[in-house]
Amino acid sequence: MKEHSHEIRVTYEETDKMGVVYYANYLRWFEVGRTEFLREEGLTYRDLEDKGVLLPVLESHCNYHHPALYDDLVRIFTKIKDLRRTKVSFEYEIIRVEDNKLLTSGSTVHPFVNNEFKPISLKKKFPKLWEIINLNFDNKK
Repeated sequence: MKEHSHEIRVTYEETDKMGVVYYANYLRWFEVGRTEFLREEGLTYRDLEDKGVLLPVLESHCNYHHPALYDDLVRIFTKIKDLRRTKVSFEYEIIRVEDNKLLTSGSTVHPFVNNEFKPISLKKKFPKLWEIINLNFDNKK
């Protein structure tokens, strides 16, 4: 199973008065990880949407282990946790680069839907897209 990593630096606007990252920003960083994961495989959200495939967030889970602070360099690790014909789940870990401390872990679930938000089978409707995504997931359990 392939894992992608992407680094970002914590900006002032992402923190509260104490210099601690506001909790909802971790979900934004999950989106950054997911977007860059797909981009590395030659897919962008724009490409998917142009083909009529949307990936809304159905579920999100976030576990907070340690706070990220202003100006920390953090690395977002993203991988596909589960892949079905009609949905995909991603798993994330965010670590502080300086000390390799795990800050946050979590997951998101995304159904494959069309422009009317009706579920679609990506494998059936867009086999080439399915193949690209499936290459990054080892479904042998």
